[in-house]
Amino acid sequence: MSSKERPTLGGTRIKTRKRNIAASLDPAAFSDAVVQIYLENAGDLELVAKSIESSELNFSRYGDTFFEVVFTGGRTQPGTTKPDEGERHPYSFLDCEPKRETILPSVIYIQKILRRRPFLIKNLENVMRRFLQSLELCEEDERKKLAIFSALAFSQKLSGLPPETVLQPLLKDNLVAKGIVLAFITDFFKEYLLDNSLDDLISILKRAKMEDSLLEFFPSSKRTAEAFSEHFTKEGLVQLVEYNEKKIFEEKLKEMKSALTTLIAEEADQSEVLEVVKQRVADAKLPEIEVVRILWDVLMDAVQWSGKNQQQNANAALRQVRTWANLLNTYCTSGKLELELLYKVQMQCYEDAKLMKLFPDIVRALYDQDVLAEDTILHWFRKGTNPKGRQTFVKSLEPFVNWLEEAEEEE
Repeated sequence: MSSKERPTLGGTRIKTRKRNIAASLDPAAFSDAVVQIYLENAGDLELVAKSIESSELNFSRYGDTFFEVVFTGGRTQPGTTKPDEGERHPYSFLDCEPKRETILPSVIYIQKILRRRPFLIKNLENVMRRFLQSLELCEEDERKKLAIFSALAFSQKLSGLPPETVLQPLLKDNLVAKGIVLAFITDFFKEYLLDNSLDDLISILKRAKMEDSLLEFFPSSKRTAEAFSEHFTKEGLVQLVEYNEKKIFEEKLKEMKSALTTLIAEEADQSEVLEVVKQRVADAKLPEIEVVRILWDVLMDAVQWSGKNQQQNANAALRQVRTWANLLNTYCTSGKLELELLYKVQMQCYEDAKLMKLFPDIVRALYDQDVLAEDTILHWFRKGTNPKGRQTFVKSLEPFVNWLEEAEEEE
């Protein structure tokens, strides 16, 4: 063999591609194993939790199957809530009475499992969503149990359970039309509010993007504010009714303010603006005190303010008051309403630095245009109850008040 040749090994090398060989899924065996744990511990959830924690079952692969066993006592057919073949246990929360005291232990048990295996929250979400989408396949008492369970799940703040993906599936047209969703959500609200405030409930609805969709729980033929109030008052949820009425009221105020802002920006005729105000007040049944507040806000928002030029700001504000005095006069029809307008002027001048020194000029202009009566101004000066900037404003208004008092003495 020459010195240039290199020795080689005999035989032929066969290259093979490496690959992962996945074990076949066996949810039936997993389900049977979990059921067996329940049976061995006679449904004692404390003991069941301890046995599960010490087990070597593959929860990361069979998370959905685990919660199927928790919900129904055994495995369900793929993608459905129907029972599948295999072992079952009689200790699921859907097998117990539709009461919080019988369902709460299951929620606490799930909470313990999630603390050790937080990744299972996604599987709980999947199974809850599947059952809520299939409410029409459930018996009435099963729907009630699911409502109680769902309320307790959020009440106990199960880690990471997202309201939007759990509750949104309820708004399926067929479920809503049959009244199933309304019955479910009513039970949910009643149960949740036993331990939580209305603000907590609204927070959940906001996260679920359902805060503005409360009427969508009702069949289309009953989607009215009156039907909402009647139903939830009958169910003892008066605070929810009051919340909804307040929300509707605020929306009507917002719509009226928007309409007036547009009309004034377009320099509409005063008679047209007045007609729009009267129509909206009648349709929305708005109290006059709210109308007065809105009118002042809209009129001042429409002023073209000049940066730091105090005289131009004063001229612009007073011009606006004189221009729209008739509109203000139409609704400032009593001493109480005039006083409310004066408080509104006080608050705006207090909150807006450029208007702070304009307070006495605005009050004088409102007096000159017969919007504010002398008695109203004197009452505010002597007995006004709003402390915001009051000391400063009283001092600045004193010369005008002295003039009023002197004129009154002369008469």
